Amino acid sequence: MLYNDVLGEKISSLGLGCMRLPTKNGKEAEIDVEKSKEMFELAISSGINYFDTAWDYHKGNSESVTGEILSAYPRESFCLASKFPGYNIENIKKKEEIFEEQLRRCRVDYFDFYLFHCITDGNIDTYLTEEHDLYGYVKALKESGKVRHVGFSVHASIETTRRFLEKYGDIIEFIQIQLNYLDLTYQDAQAKIELARERNIPIWVMEPLRGGKLASLSKEYMNMLSKHRDMSAVEWAFRFVQSIPEVKLTLSGMSTLEQLQDNIRIFSLSKPLSESELKTLDEISRDMQSNRLLPCTKCQYCVSCCPLELNIPYLLRLYNEHTFTGGEFTVPPILKKAAKNRLPSACLGCRSCESVCPQSIKISEVLSDFAGRMGF
Repeated sequence: MLYNDVLGEKISSLGLGCMRLPTKNGKEAEIDVEKSKEMFELAISSGINYFDTAWDYHKGNSESVTGEILSAYPRESFCLASKFPGYNIENIKKKEEIFEEQLRRCRVDYFDFYLFHCITDGNIDTYLTEEHDLYGYVKALKESGKVRHVGFSVHASIETTRRFLEKYGDIIEFIQIQLNYLDLTYQDAQAKIELARERNIPIWVMEPLRGGKLASLSKEYMNMLSKHRDMSAVEWAFRFVQSIPEVKLTLSGMSTLEQLQDNIRIFSLSKPLSESELKTLDEISRDMQSNRLLPCTKCQYCVSCCPLELNIPYLLRLYNEHTFTGGEFTVPPILKKAAKNRLPSACLGCRSCESVCPQSIKISEVLSDFAGRMGF
Protein backbone atom coordinates (compact mmCIF):
# COMPACT_ATOMS: atom_id res chain seq x y z
CA MET A 1 0.00 0.00 0.00
CA LEU A 2 1.21 3.46 -0.89
CA TYR A 3 1.25 6.08 1.87
CA ASN A 4 1.53 9.84 2.13
CA ASP A 5 2.87 11.88 5.03
CA VAL A 6 0.37 14.71 5.26
CA LEU A 7 -0.83 16.97 8.09
CA GLY A 8 1.45 15.11 10.47
CA GLU A 9 -0.22 11.80 9.64
CA LYS A 10 0.83 8.79 7.59
CA ILE A 11 -2.28 7.88 5.64
CA SER A 12 -2.87 5.29 2.96
CA SER A 13 -3.22 6.67 -0.56
CA LEU A 14 -6.43 4.65 -0.90
CA GLY A 15 -9.24 5.29 1.56
CA LEU A 16 -12.34 3.17 2.06
CA GLY A 17 -15.44 5.25 1.37
CA CYS A 18 -18.44 4.05 3.35
CA MET A 19 -21.19 5.44 1.13
CA ARG A 20 -21.59 2.30 -0.99
CA LEU A 21 -21.16 -0.59 1.43
CA PRO A 22 -22.73 -3.94 0.48
CA THR A 23 -26.46 -4.03 1.18
CA LYS A 24 -29.24 -6.56 1.63
CA ASN A 25 -32.21 -6.88 -0.69
CA GLY A 26 -30.99 -3.94 -2.75
CA LYS A 27 -32.07 -1.53 0.00
CA GLU A 28 -29.64 1.29 0.70
CA ALA A 29 -30.51 1.46 4.39
CA GLU A 30 -29.92 -2.28 4.98
CA ILE A 31 -26.14 -2.64 5.13
CA ASP A 32 -24.84 -6.20 4.99
CA VAL A 33 -22.73 -6.05 8.15
CA GLU A 34 -21.01 -9.42 7.69
CA LYS A 35 -19.88 -8.64 4.15
CA SER A 36 -18.80 -5.19 5.28
CA LYS A 37 -16.72 -6.74 8.07
CA GLU A 38 -14.94 -8.92 5.52
CA MET A 39 -14.14 -5.85 3.46
CA PHE A 40 -12.84 -3.88 6.45
CA GLU A 41 -10.71 -6.82 7.54
CA LEU A 42 -9.13 -7.10 4.09
CA ALA A 43 -8.67 -3.33 3.87
CA ILE A 44 -6.92 -3.10 7.23
CA SER A 45 -4.76 -6.18 6.69
CA SER A 46 -3.71 -4.70 3.33
CA GLY A 47 -2.67 -1.38 4.83
CA ILE A 48 -5.69 0.88 4.33
CA ASN A 49 -5.97 3.10 7.40
CA TYR A 50 -8.42 5.82 6.31
CA PHE A 51 -12.19 5.32 6.54
CA ASP A 52 -14.71 7.93 5.40
CA THR A 53 -18.35 8.05 6.49
CA ALA A 54 -21.04 10.71 6.93
CA TRP A 55 -24.26 11.54 8.76
CA ASP A 56 -26.59 10.66 5.86
CA TYR A 57 -24.77 7.77 4.16
CA HIS A 58 -26.93 4.65 3.82
CA LYS A 59 -29.86 6.68 5.18
CA GLY A 60 -28.04 7.32 8.44
CA ASN A 61 -26.71 3.80 9.04
CA SER A 62 -23.17 4.08 7.65
CA GLU A 63 -21.69 5.74 10.74
CA SER A 64 -23.15 3.10 13.05
CA VAL A 65 -21.92 0.15 11.00
CA THR A 66 -18.53 1.76 10.44
CA GLY A 67 -18.21 2.37 14.18
CA GLU A 68 -19.30 -1.14 15.06
CA ILE A 69 -16.72 -2.73 12.77
CA LEU A 70 -13.82 -0.44 13.62
CA SER A 71 -14.43 -0.81 17.37
CA ALA A 72 -12.73 -4.22 17.08
CA TYR A 73 -9.43 -2.53 16.16
CA PRO A 74 -7.10 -0.32 18.23
CA ARG A 75 -8.21 3.29 17.92
CA GLU A 76 -4.74 4.51 17.01
CA SER A 77 -4.51 2.02 14.12
CA PHE A 78 -6.94 3.88 11.82
CA CYS A 79 -8.03 7.36 10.79
CA LEU A 80 -11.76 7.99 10.83
CA ALA A 81 -13.44 10.80 8.91
CA SER A 82 -17.02 12.00 9.12
CA LYS A 83 -18.82 15.15 8.07
CA PHE A 84 -21.18 17.78 9.39
CA PRO A 85 -24.36 18.08 7.25
CA GLY A 86 -24.51 21.87 7.34
CA TYR A 87 -26.19 22.06 3.93
CA ASN A 88 -29.47 21.91 5.88
CA ILE A 89 -30.13 24.92 8.13
CA GLU A 90 -32.12 22.70 10.50
CA ASN A 91 -29.00 20.59 11.08
CA ILE A 92 -26.97 23.68 11.94
CA LYS A 93 -29.54 24.61 14.58
CA LYS A 94 -28.83 21.31 16.35
CA LYS A 95 -25.11 21.06 15.59
CA GLU A 96 -24.12 20.02 19.12
CA GLU A 97 -26.69 17.21 19.19
CA ILE A 98 -25.66 15.93 15.75
CA PHE A 99 -21.93 15.90 16.51
CA GLU A 100 -22.38 14.03 19.79
CA GLU A 101 -24.62 11.53 18.04
CA GLN A 102 -21.94 11.02 15.38
CA LEU A 103 -19.39 10.21 18.07
CA ARG A 104 -21.85 7.79 19.66
CA ARG A 105 -22.66 6.10 16.36
CA CYS A 106 -18.98 5.73 15.47
CA ARG A 107 -18.02 4.61 19.01
CA VAL A 108 -15.14 7.07 19.24
CA ASP A 109 -14.14 10.03 21.40
CA TYR A 110 -12.81 12.07 18.50
CA PHE A 111 -12.65 12.21 14.71
CA ASP A 112 -9.27 12.28 13.01
CA PHE A 113 -10.77 14.20 10.09
CA TYR A 114 -14.00 16.17 10.11
CA LEU A 115 -15.48 17.90 7.08
CA PHE A 116 -18.07 20.52 6.31
CA HIS A 117 -20.13 18.37 3.98
CA CYS A 118 -21.16 18.92 0.37
CA ILE A 119 -20.67 22.64 -0.28
CA THR A 120 -22.63 23.57 -3.41
CA ASP A 121 -23.66 26.75 -5.20
CA GLY A 122 -27.18 26.09 -3.91
CA ASN A 123 -26.36 25.80 -0.20
CA ILE A 124 -23.37 28.11 0.31
CA ASP A 125 -25.51 30.79 1.96
CA THR A 126 -26.66 28.25 4.53
CA TYR A 127 -23.06 27.49 5.41
CA LEU A 128 -22.23 31.20 5.62
CA THR A 129 -25.11 31.99 7.99
CA GLU A 130 -23.63 33.96 10.88
CA GLU A 131 -26.46 33.40 13.35
CA HIS A 132 -25.58 29.82 14.30
CA ASP A 133 -21.77 30.24 14.16
CA LEU A 134 -20.93 26.86 12.65
CA TYR A 135 -17.41 28.15 12.08
CA GLY A 136 -16.90 28.90 15.77
CA TYR A 137 -18.37 25.57 16.83
CA VAL A 138 -16.10 23.45 14.62
CA LYS A 139 -13.08 25.58 15.55
CA ALA A 140 -13.83 24.87 19.21
CA LEU A 141 -14.12 21.15 18.46
CA LYS A 142 -10.64 21.20 17.01
CA GLU A 143 -9.23 23.15 19.94
CA SER A 144 -10.80 20.64 22.35
CA GLY A 145 -9.29 17.65 20.52
CA LYS A 146 -12.63 16.15 19.51
CA VAL A 147 -11.63 16.90 15.90
CA ARG A 148 -7.99 16.62 14.89
CA HIS A 149 -8.11 17.95 11.31
CA VAL A 150 -10.78 20.06 9.59
CA GLY A 151 -11.60 20.04 5.89
CA PHE A 152 -14.53 20.41 3.53
CA SER A 153 -16.05 18.54 0.60
CA VAL A 154 -17.13 20.71 -2.28
CA HIS A 155 -19.23 20.25 -5.42
CA ALA A 156 -19.45 23.91 -6.34
CA SER A 157 -17.99 26.49 -8.70
CA ILE A 158 -14.58 27.99 -8.01
CA GLU A 159 -16.28 31.25 -7.01
CA THR A 160 -18.34 29.48 -4.33
CA THR A 161 -15.28 27.55 -3.19
CA ARG A 162 -13.41 30.80 -2.69
CA ARG A 163 -16.38 32.28 -0.79
CA PHE A 164 -16.32 29.34 1.58
CA LEU A 165 -12.58 29.65 2.16
CA GLU A 166 -12.93 33.38 2.88
CA LYS A 167 -15.11 32.41 5.85
CA TYR A 168 -13.55 29.15 6.99
CA GLY A 169 -10.07 29.26 5.48
CA ASP A 170 -8.04 29.66 8.68
CA ILE A 171 -9.27 26.32 10.07
CA ILE A 172 -9.30 24.39 6.77
CA GLU A 173 -6.45 21.87 6.37
CA PHE A 174 -7.59 19.86 3.33
CA ILE A 175 -10.12 19.98 0.52
CA GLN A 176 -12.12 17.05 -0.85
CA ILE A 177 -13.15 17.43 -4.48
CA GLN A 178 -14.81 15.37 -7.18
CA LEU A 179 -11.97 14.54 -9.54
CA ASN A 180 -11.58 12.15 -12.44
CA TYR A 181 -10.59 12.53 -16.07
CA LEU A 182 -14.21 12.98 -17.13
CA ASP A 183 -14.73 15.80 -14.64
CA LEU A 184 -11.44 17.67 -14.89
CA THR A 185 -13.23 20.70 -16.31
CA TYR A 186 -16.56 19.99 -14.61
CA GLN A 187 -17.33 21.89 -11.38
CA ASP A 188 -14.09 23.81 -12.00
CA ALA A 189 -11.99 20.85 -10.83
CA GLN A 190 -8.86 22.13 -12.54
CA ALA A 191 -9.31 25.54 -10.94
CA LYS A 192 -9.73 23.88 -7.55
CA ILE A 193 -6.47 22.01 -8.03
CA GLU A 194 -4.77 25.32 -8.72
CA LEU A 195 -6.47 26.90 -5.70
CA ALA A 196 -5.27 24.08 -3.47
CA ARG A 197 -1.77 24.56 -4.86
CA GLU A 198 -1.91 28.29 -4.14
CA ARG A 199 -2.99 27.73 -0.55
CA ASN A 200 -0.79 24.68 -0.04
CA ILE A 201 -3.84 22.59 0.88
CA PRO A 202 -3.69 18.83 0.16
CA ILE A 203 -6.44 17.30 -1.96
CA TRP A 204 -8.65 14.35 -1.10
CA VAL A 205 -10.41 12.85 -4.15
CA MET A 206 -13.98 11.55 -4.27
CA GLU A 207 -15.76 9.95 -7.22
CA PRO A 208 -12.54 8.83 -8.97
CA LEU A 209 -14.64 6.40 -11.03
CA ARG A 210 -17.53 8.84 -11.50
CA GLY A 211 -20.03 6.70 -9.59
CA GLY A 212 -18.88 3.63 -11.54
CA LYS A 213 -19.25 5.27 -14.96
CA LEU A 214 -15.50 4.97 -15.60
CA ALA A 215 -15.27 1.38 -14.35
CA SER A 216 -16.00 0.11 -17.83
CA LEU A 217 -15.43 1.72 -21.21
CA SER A 218 -16.42 0.93 -24.76
CA LYS A 219 -14.21 -1.26 -26.92
CA GLU A 220 -13.34 1.82 -28.97
CA TYR A 221 -12.03 3.69 -25.94
CA MET A 222 -10.14 0.67 -24.60
CA ASN A 223 -8.45 0.21 -27.97
CA MET A 224 -7.27 3.82 -27.80
CA LEU A 225 -5.82 3.25 -24.34
CA SER A 226 -4.28 -0.15 -25.06
CA LYS A 227 -1.89 1.52 -27.51
CA HIS A 228 -0.20 2.99 -24.41
CA ARG A 229 -0.57 0.34 -21.68
CA ASP A 230 -2.56 -2.82 -21.05
CA MET A 231 -4.68 -1.76 -18.06
CA SER A 232 -8.31 -2.07 -17.04
CA ALA A 233 -10.64 0.93 -17.25
CA VAL A 234 -10.59 1.12 -13.45
CA GLU A 235 -6.81 1.25 -13.33
CA TRP A 236 -6.68 3.98 -15.97
CA ALA A 237 -9.01 6.10 -13.84
CA PHE A 238 -6.96 5.62 -10.68
CA ARG A 239 -3.63 6.17 -12.46
CA PHE A 240 -5.03 9.49 -13.69
CA VAL A 241 -5.64 10.61 -10.11
CA GLN A 242 -2.17 9.39 -9.12
CA SER A 243 -0.75 11.74 -11.74
CA ILE A 244 -1.81 14.86 -9.81
CA PRO A 245 0.84 15.74 -7.18
CA GLU A 246 -1.58 17.65 -4.92
CA VAL A 247 -3.71 14.51 -4.42
CA LYS A 248 -2.81 12.79 -1.16
CA LEU A 249 -5.83 10.51 -0.69
CA THR A 250 -8.24 8.82 -3.09
CA LEU A 251 -11.56 7.63 -1.70
CA SER A 252 -13.30 4.73 -3.37
CA GLY A 253 -16.81 3.60 -2.45
CA MET A 254 -16.26 -0.11 -2.88
CA SER A 255 -19.17 -2.54 -2.53
CA THR A 256 -17.52 -5.94 -3.01
CA LEU A 257 -14.37 -7.79 -1.99
CA GLU A 258 -13.42 -8.09 -5.64
CA GLN A 259 -13.51 -4.32 -6.12
CA LEU A 260 -11.48 -3.85 -2.96
CA GLN A 261 -8.87 -6.43 -3.96
CA ASP A 262 -8.41 -4.81 -7.36
CA ASN A 263 -8.10 -1.32 -5.89
CA ILE A 264 -5.56 -2.51 -3.33
CA ARG A 265 -3.51 -4.00 -6.17
CA ILE A 266 -3.57 -0.72 -8.06
CA PHE A 267 -2.55 1.31 -5.03
CA SER A 268 0.36 -0.97 -4.19
CA LEU A 269 2.38 0.88 -6.85
CA SER A 270 2.52 4.44 -8.12
CA LYS A 271 2.34 4.58 -11.92
CA PRO A 272 1.47 8.15 -12.97
CA LEU A 273 0.50 8.71 -16.58
CA SER A 274 2.63 10.26 -19.29
CA GLU A 275 1.66 13.38 -21.22
CA SER A 276 0.59 11.32 -24.23
CA GLU A 277 -1.55 9.06 -22.02
CA LEU A 278 -3.19 12.05 -20.37
CA LYS A 279 -3.91 13.48 -23.81
CA THR A 280 -5.66 10.28 -24.86
CA LEU A 281 -7.80 10.33 -21.72
CA ASP A 282 -8.70 13.93 -22.49
CA GLU A 283 -9.81 12.92 -25.99
CA ILE A 284 -11.98 10.16 -24.53
CA SER A 285 -13.44 12.53 -21.95
CA ARG A 286 -14.39 15.08 -24.58
CA ASP A 287 -16.05 12.41 -26.68
CA MET A 288 -17.98 11.03 -23.70
CA GLN A 289 -19.18 14.47 -22.69
CA SER A 290 -20.43 15.13 -26.18
CA ASN A 291 -23.15 12.59 -25.40
CA ARG A 292 -24.47 15.12 -22.85
CA LEU A 293 -25.70 12.62 -20.30
CA LEU A 294 -26.75 13.88 -16.89
CA PRO A 295 -23.82 13.51 -14.45
CA CYS A 296 -25.77 11.76 -11.65
CA THR A 297 -23.58 9.62 -9.35
CA LYS A 298 -26.47 8.11 -7.34
CA CYS A 299 -25.33 9.71 -4.08
CA GLN A 300 -28.96 9.79 -2.82
CA TYR A 301 -28.71 13.29 -1.30
CA CYS A 302 -31.66 14.40 -3.42
CA VAL A 303 -33.87 11.61 -2.10
CA SER A 304 -33.32 12.65 1.51
CA CYS A 305 -34.57 16.18 0.69
CA CYS A 306 -37.52 15.26 -1.52
CA PRO A 307 -40.87 15.75 0.32
CA LEU A 308 -42.31 12.92 -1.79
CA GLU A 309 -39.21 10.71 -1.41
CA LEU A 310 -39.07 10.19 -5.16
CA ASN A 311 -36.35 7.82 -6.33
CA ILE A 312 -34.67 10.64 -8.23
CA PRO A 313 -31.40 8.82 -9.13
CA TYR A 314 -33.46 6.02 -10.69
CA LEU A 315 -35.56 8.49 -12.67
CA LEU A 316 -32.43 10.30 -13.86
CA ARG A 317 -30.92 6.98 -14.95
CA LEU A 318 -34.05 6.23 -16.97
CA TYR A 319 -33.89 9.75 -18.42
CA ASN A 320 -30.28 9.21 -19.48
CA GLU A 321 -31.14 5.86 -20.98
CA HIS A 322 -34.08 7.30 -22.88
CA THR A 323 -32.21 10.33 -24.25
CA PHE A 324 -29.00 8.42 -24.99
CA THR A 325 -30.84 5.85 -27.07
CA GLY A 326 -32.85 8.51 -28.85
CA GLY A 327 -36.17 7.45 -27.36
CA GLU A 328 -35.60 3.70 -27.35
CA PHE A 329 -38.63 1.61 -26.37
CA THR A 330 -37.53 0.11 -23.04
CA VAL A 331 -38.17 3.10 -20.75
CA PRO A 332 -41.89 3.83 -21.40
CA PRO A 333 -43.04 0.33 -20.35
CA ILE A 334 -41.05 0.63 -17.12
CA LEU A 335 -42.72 3.92 -16.21
CA LYS A 336 -46.18 2.69 -17.22
CA LYS A 337 -45.90 0.07 -14.47
CA ALA A 338 -44.98 2.66 -11.84
CA ALA A 339 -47.46 4.24 -9.45
CA LYS A 340 -48.51 7.77 -10.38
CA ASN A 341 -46.81 9.21 -7.30
CA ARG A 342 -43.50 7.63 -8.43
CA LEU A 343 -43.49 9.12 -11.95
CA PRO A 344 -41.45 12.14 -13.11
CA SER A 345 -44.74 14.06 -13.30
CA ALA A 346 -45.15 13.70 -9.53
CA CYS A 347 -42.33 16.18 -8.95
CA LEU A 348 -43.60 19.28 -7.14
CA GLY A 349 -40.90 21.51 -8.58
CA CYS A 350 -39.90 22.65 -5.09
CA ARG A 351 -36.18 22.38 -5.96
CA SER A 352 -35.20 21.10 -2.49
CA CYS A 353 -33.23 18.36 -4.20
CA GLU A 354 -31.26 20.87 -6.27
CA SER A 355 -29.88 22.63 -3.19
CA VAL A 356 -27.93 19.51 -2.20
CA CYS A 357 -27.15 17.96 -5.59
CA PRO A 358 -23.34 17.62 -5.80
CA GLN A 359 -23.60 17.63 -9.58
CA SER A 360 -25.70 20.82 -9.78
CA ILE A 361 -28.31 19.02 -11.91
CA LYS A 362 -31.48 21.05 -12.53
CA ILE A 363 -33.56 18.10 -11.37
CA SER A 364 -36.97 19.77 -11.43
CA GLU A 365 -36.45 20.89 -15.03
CA VAL A 366 -35.21 17.46 -16.06
CA LEU A 367 -38.18 15.68 -14.49
CA SER A 368 -40.58 18.15 -16.11
CA ASP A 369 -38.93 17.51 -19.47
CA PHE A 370 -39.04 13.76 -18.84
CA ALA A 371 -42.74 13.88 -18.00
CA GLY A 372 -43.39 15.84 -21.18
CA ARG A 373 -41.49 13.34 -23.30
CA MET A 374 -43.33 10.41 -21.76
CA GLY A 375 -46.75 12.06 -21.93
CA PHE A 376 -47.70 10.91 -18.44
